[in-house]
Amino acid sequence: MALMNHLIHDSLFETAARTPAAAALAYGDRRCSYAQLAAQVRAVAALLLRAKLEPGARVAVYMEKRIENVAAMFGAAAAGCVFVPVNPLLKPEQVAYILADCNVRLLATTAERLAQLAPVLARCPDLRAVLLADGDAAPASAALPVLAWPAEAGTDADAIPHRRIDTDVASILYTSGSTGQPKGVVLSHRNMVAGAQSVAHYLDLRADDRLLAVLPLSFDYGLSQLTTAFLRGASVVLMNYLFPKDIVAMVARERITGLAAVPPLWIALARLAWPADCTLRFITNSGGAMPVPTVQTLREILPDTHIFLMYGLTEAFRSTYLPPEEVARRPDSIGRAIPNAEILVVRPDGTPCDADEPGELVHRGALVALGYWNDPARTAQRFRPAPGQDPGLPVPELAVWSGDTVRRDADGYLYFIGRSDDMIKVSGYRISPTEIESVLHATGLVAEVAAFGIDHPQLGQAIAVIAAPVEEGAIDAAALLAECKRRLPAYMVPAHIDLIAGPLPRNPNGKIDRNLLRQTLQTNDAS
Repeated sequence: MALMNHLIHDSLFETAARTPAAAALAYGDRRCSYAQLAAQVRAVAALLLRAKLEPGARVAVYMEKRIENVAAMFGAAAAGCVFVPVNPLLKPEQVAYILADCNVRLLATTAERLAQLAPVLARCPDLRAVLLADGDAAPASAALPVLAWPAEAGTDADAIPHRRIDTDVASILYTSGSTGQPKGVVLSHRNMVAGAQSVAHYLDLRADDRLLAVLPLSFDYGLSQLTTAFLRGASVVLMNYLFPKDIVAMVARERITGLAAVPPLWIALARLAWPADCTLRFITNSGGAMPVPTVQTLREILPDTHIFLMYGLTEAFRSTYLPPEEVARRPDSIGRAIPNAEILVVRPDGTPCDADEPGELVHRGALVALGYWNDPARTAQRFRPAPGQDPGLPVPELAVWSGDTVRRDADGYLYFIGRSDDMIKVSGYRISPTEIESVLHATGLVAEVAAFGIDHPQLGQAIAVIAAPVEEGAIDAAALLAECKRRLPAYMVPAHIDLIAGPLPRNPNGKIDRNLLRQTLQTNDAS
């Protein structure tokens, strides 16, 4: 009897039952069939249940893309727990914040990463154990019980998963917030299953497709490569690449048919030579608008490949897509609503905008997340009643008010205009300026600092910093940049640092005026 696919791991188990020998994952020289992956997932689930993790307990996964990463996430879900994928680029201090913020009980990681985290794990009082994806013995310095990766034969048939339904929490994905600390977007099984069904439908994903996963699995966009593939029985090749040219080589070697990336990566890939017999059936873009010249170049070098231009936000997974047949006609559009979602463009009072009138993008439907973990104030800001509801509805439907300004043309196609807050978007990452400023303040080298985004032809935006040193002449920009590289992941390191004598300019509310600093910097660069 077929499963009903209400929970995020159901698709994996159903595909394993239907086509057990089909290829599920590849990582380097390792290959994993659906039957083998399902066995690993069940083994992890049994281990978590033997460890007495309660229903809904958070299990963080902090490692590079590899088969154990996937098994840990889906094993946590299969046990009735909640998986929290952590970007492998984050530094120990940032990882510790996430582990403490959502009360993580068990951390799945590698021996090398555990050693790096050792100095900060004391800040995670709810953490009870660590599961190692490599190595059999606990490090001598380990302050917590360390569990070895379970053998498939170790699956406990008596380990009964906790009862879960589709509205229960499946995962928490962390994304930067405007207050400086990342916020955890709470996703239900229903959110993730509906998202996979919607995207797999409009991409026409097939069992013979082979997807190349180059994006972090902590991104909803990266995680989608797994959930959509498992739904249709497709294969996923996991890749931790160093250079864009490595991706082109991997596409050829693994006969890849589907590739997802963010605009800066597509810009780099569009400059490379692709083989005339490229196997790519489709490519997708999200995480920012793809420059029109890049779209045109990709159409020329990949003439037989369908291009899907998309828009999404973690709070609603995916919102819009532009069908490939419309790319030539409107290459700057983010398309229209995905299946099973409605996208509204509204004024501040919630009334609908006219054609070509800028307004806020509001997303309603099954993909709307449950809110931000442990943050009712920010949840109330972003998750609000959907516009235009019947006042007689006793429990109002909540929608995601994106904070992004868009316009809708007379044909119903949407176009991105900009963000209404101070968030910086670099290479698909949403970055809080306050988070960068907090790190710089922690150096003790600056008295005041402001971080903001400036336009960049490849990255979409680049990070600029203007700071006033504690003591004039005591530090130069190169030294401050070195501190940033030591304390921040690469994608958060500023591209431009200026040191000026303080104080920095203020707006009427007494806050540092980032907009004025941005305008001044761009004016100086232009002159």
